[in-house]
Amino acid sequence: MTSPLASPATATVRVFSQRLSSTKRGARLARLLSVGQLSEWGIAYDSDLSASAALLVAELATNAVTHGRVPGRDFELRLTLEGDALTIAVSDARGERLPRPAETSHDGAITGRGLLLVEALATRWGTAPRAQAGKTVWAELRRSTHTDGPLSHDRRGDRPLGTHQLP
Repeated sequence: MTSPLASPATATVRVFSQRLSSTKRGARLARLLSVGQLSEWGIAYDSDLSASAALLVAELATNAVTHGRVPGRDFELRLTLEGDALTIAVSDARGERLPRPAETSHDGAITGRGLLLVEALATRWGTAPRAQAGKTVWAELRRSTHTDGPLSHDRRGDRPLGTHQLP
C-alpha cells in the first residue's frame, strides 16, 4: 500500500562544481576533473559522452582563461547531469566579452573557431549573465537510448546563442 503523501518518482540530479585558477593549468585541470566526475557518475571514460564532454570543457575553460580572465579572479566549472542531459557550464569574470562563432577580424585573423566545435558537439548552447559579475557559457549534451551512453546529435531543437537562461 502506498501512502497518499508519497511523492512521484523523481529524477536524480547530480551536480559537480569547482572553482579553478584562470590559467592554462586550471583549464587542463577542469577537463581532467570533468571526465573523472563523469566516471564516478557511471559514464565510462571511453564513451562518446565522456569524450564529447571533455572536448567541450576544454574549449569552454580555455576560452574562460584566454578571453574571460580578470587578474585575481577564478573561473568556475559546473557539471549537471539530470536524466539524459549533461549541462556543462563555465563561468568567468568578463561579462562584456560574449562568445561569437568564427569570424574574420579587421587584421584578417580568424577568431571563434573553437566555438565551431561547441556548435558541432552540443545539442544546444548559449550564454547567461552571472549573478556576481561576468558570464556563464553553457553547453548541453544528451545521451541517446543506447546502453553504452553515446550521444544523440538531434539538432531539431533550438540551439540558442546569446543571452539565455541556463537549461
